[in-house]
Amino acid sequence: MFQSVEIKGAPNFYKFKSNLRKDQDVLDEFKNNNTTGVISYLLFEDNQIVIDESDIPPKIIDGLLPSHSMGKSLVSYVTGHAICKGYISSVDERLSDWDLVKNTLYEDQVLIDLLNMAAGDQKYIGERIHPMVDNMWKSSGVNLNMTSLETIAESNLQNTQKSDPIYNYSALTTHVVMNYVIYKAGDDWKKLLHQVFNENTKVKNSVYFSKSRKYLKYDDFVSARYSFYANRYDYLRIAKTMMEDWHNDTCAGKYLKTIYKNRVKKKDNTKEADDVGLYTKSYGGQFHFDIFGLKKTRKIIGMSGFAGQQILIDLDNKRIIVVNSLYKNYNWKKIVYSVIKN
Repeated sequence: MFQSVEIKGAPNFYKFKSNLRKDQDVLDEFKNNNTTGVISYLLFEDNQIVIDESDIPPKIIDGLLPSHSMGKSLVSYVTGHAICKGYISSVDERLSDWDLVKNTLYEDQVLIDLLNMAAGDQKYIGERIHPMVDNMWKSSGVNLNMTSLETIAESNLQNTQKSDPIYNYSALTTHVVMNYVIYKAGDDWKKLLHQVFNENTKVKNSVYFSKSRKYLKYDDFVSARYSFYANRYDYLRIAKTMMEDWHNDTCAGKYLKTIYKNRVKKKDNTKEADDVGLYTKSYGGQFHFDIFGLKKTRKIIGMSGFAGQQILIDLDNKRIIVVNSLYKNYNWKKIVYSVIKN
């Protein structure tokens, strides 16, 4: 199906409890999902699933749903575990010992700046150039989601210069973070992923991170991408584990609190947006924070992906919403924002 790194499901996978109810707003979105695009909706609260609606097309093999840019947040979560395991010293570590980024703008950068999409790369890549092409290289049109970091480093990044560290959302920054973790973990990379998703999260089914080609051949997959695939319930298992990490003050929870504390202000987001990635004021460690219209004290972790993929973790009320869609035409304000706001 795709070249990827597989993390197998756990025999002792987490089993959800359910106390289901129907929600008319959600049902309306599914009734018209040829137009709205929504194919899965889960609401978790009071330690159980309370809304569970799905209409997964048969063409989606094994129910594996793409994360799109929600995978950026999962890369961050893996990075936190890499810090906890000692592969990386802290979010303040510098990328000073990695030959791949030598003589590029990312050399000797502080990890937290990369995690915050504030790497000073706005002259070359990202939404500061154009908000709709954050995965394209400015001068050549190279698609960063299809090209390996090795190729980009060799052909596009050499002799680039860092600018001021301001928020600039891009795919490249996440690829740098992910492959730095791979570099630091070395031979333990797959072991680290197993610990995160199998042992800690206890997913039921295999989950996958995609790979990128170095050159346009069929056998040269050399670096990992943030593109992630999982079953709808396994996305909820991952979100639930993050929420528990936060509340139980585990090492991974302390990492989440650190990136929340070090979040940065976004640029030009609008109160008219229909996506947690656009309807938030700040960004920290590859997560979206500070939703418009909520009290400043509300702590909600947001993950957002292309075509309407959404995970919102309400840390105060221990509530989680997971939405998967084919395209983003559903009423986000009604079935996501209004639910999390209450």
